[in-house]
This record gives sequence, C-alpha cells and structure tokens, in this order.
Amino acid sequence: MTDPAALRPAAGDASFFDAVEIVRRTRDGLELAGAELDWLVAAYTDGRVAEEQMAAWLMAVYFRGLSRAELARLTAAMVASGERLELSGLSRPTVDKHSTGGVGDKVSLVLAPLVASCGAAVPQLSGRGLGHTGGTLDKLEAIPGWRSNLTAEEIVDQLERVGCVICAAGPTLAPADRKLYALRDVTATVESIPLIAASIISKKVAEGTGSLVLDVKVGSGAFMRERERAEELARTMVSLGLDNGVRTVALLSPMDVPLGRRVGNALEVAEAVEVLSGGGPLDLVEVTLALAQEMLALAGIDADPSAALRDGSALATWRRLVHAQGGDPDAPLPRASYVETVAAPRSGVVERLDARAVGTCAWRLGAGRARKEDPVSAVAGVVCLAKPGEEVRAGEPLLELHAEDPSRLARARGALEGAVVVGDEPPPPTPAILGRIAGDR
Repeated sequence: MTDPAALRPAAGDASFFDAVEIVRRTRDGLELAGAELDWLVAAYTDGRVAEEQMAAWLMAVYFRGLSRAELARLTAAMVASGERLELSGLSRPTVDKHSTGGVGDKVSLVLAPLVASCGAAVPQLSGRGLGHTGGTLDKLEAIPGWRSNLTAEEIVDQLERVGCVICAAGPTLAPADRKLYALRDVTATVESIPLIAASIISKKVAEGTGSLVLDVKVGSGAFMRERERAEELARTMVSLGLDNGVRTVALLSPMDVPLGRRVGNALEVAEAVEVLSGGGPLDLVEVTLALAQEMLALAGIDADPSAALRDGSALATWRRLVHAQGGDPDAPLPRASYVETVAAPRSGVVERLDARAVGTCAWRLGAGRARKEDPVSAVAGVVCLAKPGEEVRAGEPLLELHAEDPSRLARARGALEGAVVVGDEPPPPTPAILGRIAGDR
C-alpha cells in the first residue's frame, strides 16, 4: 500500500488556512485552491476542523456545487486521507463496477466471477444495505462461513489466484469518506451530486482499480428517480474517475421494477447462482452481460461473457471465490420459516410492479436495515412470481413474502398498497440499458 503521509500536505504548509474562511468562500461561490481542499480534508479527518464547520461547508457545497477542478482535488484528498491498495503487480488487468443501488440488484454477485473468468482482476469492495436497497455484503453473508473482512494482503493474493474478490473496504481506505458520509447522513446533504460522486470515486481510486464501469439506476426504486439527475450523476462520476486516473464508463439502467424475481439476501444469492449456471431471469442476464462487456473492453480483453455463463467457467470462478473467503458453495442457503402470498386482484396482465414498494416490503420483512448498525435477516424477502407483461388469473399468487418473524408480515403487506396493477394491456417493453456515458479523454 502507498504511504498516505507522503500524499498529505505538510502541516506547516497550511498554517494560514482557516475553516470559517473556506466555508465563506464556498458559500459565496468562489473556487477553492487545491491546497485549501487538501488541508480541509486532512484537518477534518484528523479532528482539527470541527463537525459544525464541516457541516456548514457540506451545506454550502449542496447549494453551490463544486467546479470540476475542485471536485477532482477533493476526491484526491479523500484518497490521500488513508492507504491505497497496490495492484500494479497483478498479472491481470484490473477493472471494477459500482452500482448506485436498487431493488433485487444482485448483479455484483454474478459480474465479479463472470468478468474474472474472462481474464480480468475484479477488486469489488462493497457495502451493506440501507433502507429499501440491498447490500452486496449482506447477501453474501447468507452463505454459511463466508467472510467479508480481508486484509490487503489477502485481497491481492485472492485477486491473483481467483481473479476476483468481494469484500468490505477496510478502515484505512479513504477514511475521510467514511467520516464525511456519516456527517452527510445527519445534515441532509446526502443528495448532493458532487458529494455522492466524490464518495464513490474516492473509494474506487483507493482500491487501486485501473478502470471502472458505473451502473447508474433510474426509477422509483433507485436513489435517482429522475433520468436527468441520474445522467448528471453519471457524467460527474465519469469525469471524476478520469480526472483521478481511472478509465471510467457509465451505463444507465432502469429500476422502476425489481431486477430479477427475488429480493432479499439468501433469495438473491440463489438467483445469482441460477444466472451463473446459465439460466436466471432475462432482465438480470441482459444487464449483467452489458456491464461485463463494458468492463472487458476497458480492461482490453477480447472475450464473450455469455460464453463464460454457458460453459460453466463463471460458475467455477464463483465457487472458488466463495471458498477463498471461507464459505461453502455447496451448503444449502437458509430458508424462511414463514411464507405468505399476495394474490392477484383480478385476471389480466401485470401492468406495474413498483420497485420501491417491493424493496420497502422486503426491508420491513427484515431483509434491510434502518440504521447501519441494525442486523438483517438472511431469509427475509420477496419473490416476484409475476412481473409486468405477464398474464395472471384472479386469486393466483403474485408475490411471496418470506420472513423468520411472522409479526413482520402484516406491516410488510402494507408497503404493497397500490404497488401492483393488473390491467388489460401489457406495458411497453423497457430496454435493459437506457443510455451510455463515456468520458471526454
């Protein structure tokens, strides 16, 4: 790992900087010098800038934004606040993927071993779910024995041996981001596009990947519900990745309907294995293959990812990945003790299945958390037995609700009020990918 001390400004170089003045300048729309941003991030991380001062600066950024140069320097300073994984010695080209989150989005579970089976190294440092969106680590922890916490040495070794790793980011990688995110969470500044972009890209730069594909979700179940804002976030992150030396491309994908048919931790692992075995829902397969093709192109690898699903090589890499992190790929996944169904109100065609409502239902069943420290249930979740465009008969099951605590079922059902519409005409088809945004250099 790179020594972070070598990247920080020397203490004596910034003795004239003042947090109040920096807040004032950003508030007034004036551009900060790079050294000011270096000092601000380092001083806040070290505790020399007070929480209320940084909160004021975040709010100023929320309303005023940052220039491209300021944002690139802020991100670099966040990276420099900690260590950086050194992956240049790997025999494979490195490429990673980040999703802005959605309902039923288990793409990472398929994508990392799939792209690794084609010859890349995929250092997937992932997070946990919060609210209606799921977390990759929560899903994988449904596998008996699997562990998310790895040392830097274990990460590098596994990337060389297996080709991919999915694990938690250690506390030494971009610690400024961890501290800033916690403050954003309690100061109503989470939605700021520059701050979202800096948070995501700083972690990806710190993990040492050479290239990055972003999956920016759009729709009711996504963080960005409006396409215009999703495109703005995608453009910002692509530019920011390039400005920090990471080849970056973004795809926009829909999230008005859950991705795949299963929502919940163990349920999504099972569906991911179906895709790795050459099956699985078409929408999930299409999004995964589109992202895989972009990742392989950035890594300079000429390979067909669909062939790796058909010939079993992606599944074999998945098994090595699980085993390398202490899990048993042959162990049965946990199952819910209580399963209830939601029936179709009439015969017809499913016109709508709202992703956010399904995600909220799964959360209330125990699959998600309201606070980062809350536990999650491995077995809780929702199975979508019918999706938009499919015919149903009155009284037929539309959804299955899975829980380990039956007291959660009634409240979970309440989240589905108005979420499913059965009519006479199928909705227009939605493409797997809504758009692509590449950089300017």
